[in-house]
Amino acid sequence: MKAMILKSFGGPESFELSDVPKPVPGSGQVLVQVHATSINPLDYQVRRGDYPDLVPLPTITGHDVSGVIEDVGAGVTTFAPGDEVWYTPQIFDGQGSYAEYHVAEQSIVGKKPASLSHLEAASLSLVGGTVWEALTVRAELKVGESILVHGGAGGVGHVAIQLAKAIGARVFTTVREANFEFAQSMGADVIIDYQKEDYVEIINRETDGHGVDVVFDTIGGDTLSRSPDALAQLGRVVSIVDIVQPQNLIEAWGKNASYHFVFTRQNRGKLDELSALIARGQLRPHVGAVYPLADLPLAHARLESPNNGLQGKIAIAVV
Repeated sequence: MKAMILKSFGGPESFELSDVPKPVPGSGQVLVQVHATSINPLDYQVRRGDYPDLVPLPTITGHDVSGVIEDVGAGVTTFAPGDEVWYTPQIFDGQGSYAEYHVAEQSIVGKKPASLSHLEAASLSLVGGTVWEALTVRAELKVGESILVHGGAGGVGHVAIQLAKAIGARVFTTVREANFEFAQSMGADVIIDYQKEDYVEIINRETDGHGVDVVFDTIGGDTLSRSPDALAQLGRVVSIVDIVQPQNLIEAWGKNASYHFVFTRQNRGKLDELSALIARGQLRPHVGAVYPLADLPLAHARLESPNNGLQGKIAIAVV
């Protein structure tokens, strides 16, 4: 099978398209012909060497799969050849998704939503699972509460806006002016141009000084350290990026805030919850660009570039 092999840590040119043996499913596993995968910030972080102790080289990386089951191992009863499935491979544990075939434990695999294409499904598995865990499990966002989603036009942010609206929250988001219409189409109630406006001032004005109940951070750095300034009493900050130094913990302490840092875990349950939202028309991933597997380095380079003009996710067509 064809696969993109990461032979050394570095830039997008570190990938090499190669022929490698097709994997064989073991007990409790399924063999999936990968129709599509996608690019996440985690993917270029792995590629450039942010986690060298967890990624032995050479390796196949990639963290999204949408495809069709070709074969099943002993003891598999949930799936059969021909089933369309989607999932996130176990992170830092085995082969990734930048290949024509992938083997996975049946426990992390879900039935692909029929209304989504493979490109759309592959754009949602990792970010959707991350957002679900961040907002429902960690933040415990409730009907009638308010949330600030940083980076609402991005791959994670545009999904977070939709999920927060499905829960019944009032959604504030920060984007560039060029992405106002897109953020509004996702369901955002208050859209803030982070390049021209102070989101803390706007949120305090819009909430009569109360602040938002939840801040969902996809950016890190100063964005995370300033988040407590926009937070309500007993508010929650949920971040999917590395811990920044220094933290604004004095302000957070004064508001009895709680902090949650999310590194998503794989399971079928989250995929099924997302599928239910998709079936009700409350969630749909936006594919902003599509590249073939052979052009994976170009896709990585684009996502990693600032002001890349993307809305939503970059999907990779494998089949």
